[in-house]
Amino acid sequence: MRMIRAASLVAVCGMLACTPARADWLPWLRGSDWLPWVPPFKGNDTGGIIAYQLAQQTDARQLAVDHCANYGKVVKFLAVDAQYGGYISFACRWVPFGAKDRPLRTRY
Repeated sequence: MRMIRAASLVAVCGMLACTPARADWLPWLRGSDWLPWVPPFKGNDTGGIIAYQLAQQTDARQLAVDHCANYGKVVKFLAVDAQYGGYISFACRWVPFGAKDRPLRTRY
């Protein structure tokens, strides 16, 4: 019984190792409207990304400043990939030493 299990495990692992990796791992969802996507603005307390298309339409700097101010931090822009499908990345840093005021969050 153990030999059969071991042999079937080896066969399954061999089949998985020989198949190519695919990005469309849910074949029944191909062609439908529901596909995994990344939102144009995504972040957490350590930083985030802004889609370059969104940055062309809105003020990306203000989006990042407001996002980091929610956590009581200041923004530091890291990189810009200025092409279709590119992103602007930023980091949320603690308020620099010596600064007496906390970051302000603007509300319109």
